[in-house]
Amino acid sequence: MKKIIYAIVGIITAVLLSGGCSNDILDENPRSIYEPGFFKTEQGLRMGLTSLYAHTRYFLGQYYYAATQSGTDEYTWAQSADGNFKDADMSGVGSLTPQTSRSDALWGAVYSNINTASGIIEEASLVGFSEAMISEARFWRAYDYFLLVQTFGGVPLDLGSGELKYNITPTRVSVRNTVPEVYTKAIFPDLKAAVEHLPETGRLTGTVTKTAARLFLSKAYLTYAWWLENPNNIPTYPETPRTDPDGHDAAWYFQEAYDVALQGIENPGPFGLLDYYYDVNLGSNDRNKEIVLYSDHIQDEYYNQASLSYSGGGAPENFAVWFVTCNYTDIKSSANGTDYNISSVQREAVQWGGRPWTRMAPTIEAYTHTFSDKENDSRFDGTFATVYYGNWKKGGVADETLYNANGLPVNNGDPLLTFLDEEPENPVSYPTGAGASNIGAGTLPGRADWVIAPSGISRIVYPGLWKLGTYRTDNGEGLGQPNGAITRPWNIAKFSEFYLIAAEASVKGATGSVSARDLVNVLRERAGKWRWKNNGNYQKIEDKSLQMVAATPDVIDVDYILEERSREYFGEGYRWHDLVRTQKWAEVAATYTICGSSKGDHTPETFTRKIEPFHYLRPIPQGQIDGMTMSQEEKKAYQNPGY
Repeated sequence: MKKIIYAIVGIITAVLLSGGCSNDILDENPRSIYEPGFFKTEQGLRMGLTSLYAHTRYFLGQYYYAATQSGTDEYTWAQSADGNFKDADMSGVGSLTPQTSRSDALWGAVYSNINTASGIIEEASLVGFSEAMISEARFWRAYDYFLLVQTFGGVPLDLGSGELKYNITPTRVSVRNTVPEVYTKAIFPDLKAAVEHLPETGRLTGTVTKTAARLFLSKAYLTYAWWLENPNNIPTYPETPRTDPDGHDAAWYFQEAYDVALQGIENPGPFGLLDYYYDVNLGSNDRNKEIVLYSDHIQDEYYNQASLSYSGGGAPENFAVWFVTCNYTDIKSSANGTDYNISSVQREAVQWGGRPWTRMAPTIEAYTHTFSDKENDSRFDGTFATVYYGNWKKGGVADETLYNANGLPVNNGDPLLTFLDEEPENPVSYPTGAGASNIGAGTLPGRADWVIAPSGISRIVYPGLWKLGTYRTDNGEGLGQPNGAITRPWNIAKFSEFYLIAAEASVKGATGSVSARDLVNVLRERAGKWRWKNNGNYQKIEDKSLQMVAATPDVIDVDYILEERSREYFGEGYRWHDLVRTQKWAEVAATYTICGSSKGDHTPETFTRKIEPFHYLRPIPQGQIDGMTMSQEEKKAYQNPGY
């Protein structure tokens, strides 16, 4: 099958919401300007359709990631964090404002795409586009509006020429539609049309399918059902009654979410679950059948739009995993057993390694509570990088053997730092300050690797996020190029989510042939099957599926669904939306525990977040407010309350 190449197409959309002008083009025949008339040609529309896929690169895998993870029970700010991460933590170290919220990346990227999609929908039939190709545009317009309405509440459907109309006329005014209008006028109709007309197998590799449309339709139904129910009386904006224009109640939408999710499971097309959780996020297995949709990045500078050797971190690159990688390169070992001055774990372009930025750290509770069962549940091992290996010879250090913890010898490839799965029976002996390891790690008798217990995870030294880590095929025998932008695709949607969407809807009252417990157990049973020990690098053929199923509660509730979602999608950008949808954010993420920002600080401290009801919506970016030629009262009314 032909592989789609993502290009950025510039279409003159000329609307403030899209940033005024279009993106630069990256194509074999670049054009500096695109007239609106070009968009009425088959070539223009095909390039516009391609650009719908490319736009995801401008917010996924970058600072928008901080907005979806910071301030949740999964992640908090790390030692090198700035306001991009501290402001969203809600713990008093920053302030989330219209100027600082990194949800601005979403707002700034998607409106030009929405307008392009509207243009394709309006004009495509004139050049003979099939309903299937038009439905690709419908899908992406719905996808963008779904992200917007979850993040900001009601948003504009009229970009200047009417609701959901392609706009080529500059405008500096805007009116926000209500949440029900966004769902019932834009998201649901577009996704239902996409389900009807999209093919089971994509037009090209990576293009959207019937399965992708079903997944997002079921999730949109689920999210809107929660919005209608509003169990914790969270305010909405623009203010509007929690009633559905089509006369349906929350229970109806929960049932629709369940039914559509089951349709997705029963009609998978080329998609489905892999046999082992480990393989879902294995770099050498990217674009596997469980990945329903991804934002592609490839190992080619021209088409990747990013250097493969060095990057400063900016759109359209993928570099989010750097945020959650601590500076493991500070680890020191010794050549003579006395002077610990050799950098024995160097930056390497491998999945456990990569480039460290130390911007976000997992909470201790994520390590100990979310993943409390590390013996049976393979998802912990398939999520974190908890072991760091010696690679000094690849970096030019000639010594065959070095000395590490307890003065014991280590060879290349041996573990030099291990984050222990559980608290050891005998406490870890930690040094004062950085110690010989130079990272404040401790020792256990007889072990040559430095160790840190779960209670010692800090803002400066913590486990990495293996599942999003670097993977390249051009390292040769050396360290490769770990400072280049990530060349792996950013996974947007996984087939496994059908099971958790249906389970959540079932918990909320939907009925059908499969119970919430049975749906959850499909994933838990898979999670109990091991073929490889990631943190240890050895074959591990074990089947713990019976233990996993037996440990599932007889009665599933929303809290348990949220825990399962975290175990399945930890650190993938789902968490803030999950907690906001279920209105559990203030409950689940109110407190967290972590050690401090100094090497050798292994004293856990509990932090409290102040999450107000108005925080369940992010602020409209200040740049949008400032750019409109409306009265101050109108601008004030445009902004979400509380900001």
